[in-house]
Amino acid sequence: MAKLLTILFVALCFETTGVILLSKGLKTLPGPAHYSPGEIARLVGRGFMSKHLVLGVAFEAVFFVGLLIMMSNGDVSFVWPLTSLTFVFSTIAAKFYLREEIDGLRWAGVLLIVCGAGLITFTEKRKEKAGPTPSLEAAGPASPRL
Repeated sequence: MAKLLTILFVALCFETTGVILLSKGLKTLPGPAHYSPGEIARLVGRGFMSKHLVLGVAFEAVFFVGLLIMMSNGDVSFVWPLTSLTFVFSTIAAKFYLREEIDGLRWAGVLLIVCGAGLITFTEKRKEKAGPTPSLEAAGPASPRL
């Protein structure tokens, strides 16, 4: 589990950096004057020229590779909820890097996410101590019902 948590931590750092870069890049782009195909194409073109957006997408891609590794080595019910810790990392990064104002209610939500992640980690540790559950095939054929 330590290896999985290490990969998770590194992946979450990439995810957080990607989200912050995307936010910073998107805020520098002017919005479309109207939503025509040509205007949207120009907006996408400007996005490809933004180093923040390109780097943000690259960091998100690295996170996705980490997610694939984690999901191939762990239970989805363990890995996927723990990726919600990116909300914690992103909120902290938004506060200190983007200088966003975070109110008390939002911090309370972050605290709830941390508590939830702690519960999920606790259940995984409990599962490891109990050992593997026997499979249905190992139990043999089911007895017929009358």
